[in-house]
Amino acid sequence: MGTVLSISPATKKASIMDAEIAGDGVKNDKGIRHSMFVSLSWKKLVASSAKKSAKKVTPNPLPARELPSNQVAQLNSENIRKTHQTEEKKPKVPIPVPVPTVPTQNKEAAAQNGRLSSVQKQPSSQSLLSPRRIVIQASTGELLRSLGDFMCRRCFKLKDLNSGEVILWFRNIDRTLLIQGWQDQGFITPANVVFVYLLCEDTVTDSIDSLAELQGTFQTCLYLAYSYMGSEISYPLKPFMIEANKDVFWETSLRIINRMSAKMLQLNADPHFFTEVFQDLKNQRDSSEPNLDR
Repeated sequence: MGTVLSISPATKKASIMDAEIAGDGVKNDKGIRHSMFVSLSWKKLVASSAKKSAKKVTPNPLPARELPSNQVAQLNSENIRKTHQTEEKKPKVPIPVPVPTVPTQNKEAAAQNGRLSSVQKQPSSQSLLSPRRIVIQASTGELLRSLGDFMCRRCFKLKDLNSGEVILWFRNIDRTLLIQGWQDQGFITPANVVFVYLLCEDTVTDSIDSLAELQGTFQTCLYLAYSYMGSEISYPLKPFMIEANKDVFWETSLRIINRMSAKMLQLNADPHFFTEVFQDLKNQRDSSEPNLDR
C-alpha cells in the first residue's frame, strides 16, 4: 500500500523550497524517500526558457593555433638553407686583390703572419692620391732665430746686422702692446712667426743698404701680420711706424697687400702650403751658430 502524505498550505511552500535546495526529496519518519513533484504553469516555463536563450552570448572565436617552438625553429632553418642555396646559384664576380711582392727569403715569415697582415701593408687609394705628410716641429725661439738668420743672409750689405737685433725689434713691439693694453696676450707664436716670414721673404730685398730702411720694412710687415693674425680688432700705428718713413710705410703696406693677399689667405686655408713655408723658415737657421734659444 502506498503512503499518503498530507501537507498543510502553510508548510507546503517551505517544503517545496527545501526540496528545491536539497534536490533529493524528503524522507518520512520511517526513512522512506518520496519524490516531490512541483507543477509549474506553462507560461512560467516558456518565460524562463526565453530568458535563458536571451542570456546566451556568442562565444569568442578560437585564437589562431600557435606552432610549437621546435617546429618554428625547423621552419626557420629550412628557410635559411633555401636562401643560401639560392645565393650559391647566382654567378659571383671575382674581386681582384693586389698581391704583395715578398722576397724569397721573407716568404715563410709572411705566410706565418697571415693574410690579414699582408693586406694591411698595401697602401690605400687615399694615401696614393693625397700628398705626403711631413711632420715638423720647432719652438718659437728656434723660429725667431731662423727669421733673424734669414734677414742677415738676405741683407748681406749690412755687415753689422745680427739676428738678435731683428728679434729684439719684434719683441719690443710685442711687449709695448702688452704694457699699453692694446692686447691681452702675446702675439709671438710659431704660426705667427711663419706668417711674418712669408711677408718678409717677399718684401725684404737684397738691395737694402741701411739699417733704418730694413727696420722700417720689417716693422711694416709686422703691422700687417698683427692686423691679419692678431686677436684684437685694431692696433695702433705708433709702435710700428718710424716718423721719417710715414709715406714709405703706407706705400709699402699697399704694395704688400696687393701682391700677397692670395698667399696670406692660402697660408691659413691650405695646411700643405703652411707646412712648406714652415719648413722653409726652419731651413734658414744658421747651423754654425750655437743654440741659444730660451
